[in-house]
Formats: sequence, C-alpha cells, structure tokens
Amino acid sequence: MTNKVVILGSTNVDQFLTVERYAKPGETLHVKEGQKKYGGGKGANQAIATARMNADTTFISKVGKDGLADFMFEGFKEEGMNTEYITESEIADTGQAFITVDKDGSNTIYVYGGANMDITPEDVAQAEVVIKEADYVVAQLEVPVPAIIRAFEIARKHGITTILNPAPASELPEELLGLIDVIIPNEFEAEILSGIPVTDEKSMAQNADYFLSLGIKVVLITIGAQGTYYAVKGNSGLVKAYKVDVVDTTAAGDTFIGAFVSAFDVKQMNLETAIDFANKAASYTVQKAGAQISIPFAKDIEY
Repeated sequence: MTNKVVILGSTNVDQFLTVERYAKPGETLHVKEGQKKYGGGKGANQAIATARMNADTTFISKVGKDGLADFMFEGFKEEGMNTEYITESEIADTGQAFITVDKDGSNTIYVYGGANMDITPEDVAQAEVVIKEADYVVAQLEVPVPAIIRAFEIARKHGITTILNPAPASELPEELLGLIDVIIPNEFEAEILSGIPVTDEKSMAQNADYFLSLGIKVVLITIGAQGTYYAVKGNSGLVKAYKVDVVDTTAAGDTFIGAFVSAFDVKQMNLETAIDFANKAASYTVQKAGAQISIPFAKDIEY
C-alpha cells in the first residue's frame, strides 16, 4: 500500500559553504570553494524524501515573489509531488538557510524564515481536501505554530495521524501538544523540550516517558550514529544506525522522517521495520554533501 502524506513546512534556498574547520571569534580562514546554492528547508527536504520513497506526497508551503526558489519547483515536479498548495507571499522573500559544514561532516545552520513565516491557518485550510484523504500529516517548526495547529485540527477531525518534527526546538503550546500523535525529535530537541539530557538509554526512556505523559502516542528520538529510540505505551527499544563514512549530516533527519512515514503503518504499528528502513535511508544521505541532492530514492536503498 502506498501511503498518502501531506507535508506542511518550509521551503528554503540553502547557501552552502564547506570549510576545513570553524573559525574562532575574530579569526579569518580561507576556503577552497565558493558558496553554493541548493534547494532546502526542512519541509521541502521531508517532502522530497517522502516522494522519493514512493509515497503519494502533497507539500504545503510558501515562497516569495523574488524567484529565488524557481529552480526548486522543477525538482518538485520531477519528484511527482502535488505542489498545488505552495503559495506566494505578498510581504516576504523566500526563506534561506546559511549552512557551513566542516571536514568531519558536522554542520551549523542559520535560518532566515522569510515567506515560511507568512503561512497562515487560512492557507492550510485550503488544503483540507487533501488532508482528509491522507494517512499522515507531517509538520516541523520552521513555519508558524498557528498554521500547524490548523493542519492538525483538520487531520484530527478526519481521523488522520499527525506527526511533528519539533525542529528547531521551542516550547510547544498545550493547544498543539494535544493534537500530536507521533513526535520525532533528535536528542538535542528532546532535551530542550523535556529538560532531560539524553546521555544513555535510561535518559532516552525518561524523555520518552515525558512525551507519552503528554498524551502523545508514539515517540521516536533520533540519536545520530547510535540509531533511533522508540517508545509507545508498554513497549520501547533502540534500533541501531548503519555504520557509514559520514561526509555531511545535512538533511539526514529529514530523510529519516520521509522514509519513516513512507514505510510506517499505524494500524500494524510496524515501528522497528519502518525505523530500520528510515535509518538505512538516512545512512545514504550522510555519505553525500548537500541537502536535497543527497536524499536517496527507494530503488537505491539496498534492503
């Protein structure tokens, strides 16, 4: 069965720079290559990953009228996703992310929200016709919370499973917490939300218990090279990551989410199988530089 997935999220143009190491305050370093431009944004990354994993994908987003993201739309069409609900802002430019990656593959990211922060509940409401037919509605925190709440309200009304990737992490209002079925933070985001540092499997369980106590049904905490910890009421475990040579971790988490929602069956609750597939997909992403360019296709994943 092909999952139907609606992604609400950001569209950014990634301005990408590779360095040997990060400069110290006041220090100037030479770089070997100039800044490069790629399609990005957590929403767009997750939508592309979901589409490449053969899910039926609709993307709700917003860009500026500056034409900065025009090159991305050709890619969206090639991926076969529904872009009917990507609109243009009257007041803001296209979002951008400024990404620096060092020789070890670690990255720092600064984000200008731009048009992403102009997505309104009314924009989301226009997509109710596709939301009500979906299996999953996925959102991140690079778009306004009121828009996410509206999407999840519509999903809840129609019995559709909601999934939140709380990135970048910030305090979540109770109104939103009450609408989340599945939450997928990384270890740093989990700590920010729960106040509990993720240091070992015991602290992973404590974090999961915190989220479950809020009424969230499924908790997945991605922990980089260690893998992914999952928990539902009465069951939990750690699904190990695949060991690969890391070039760039950009979009690894987004690939994980796209692969997970394409493979997850909430009725069968096939968590370990879906997580293992998502871990495998993310392991392909980290072996290449860039965001969307590094996201694999389902046919490329040996499984």
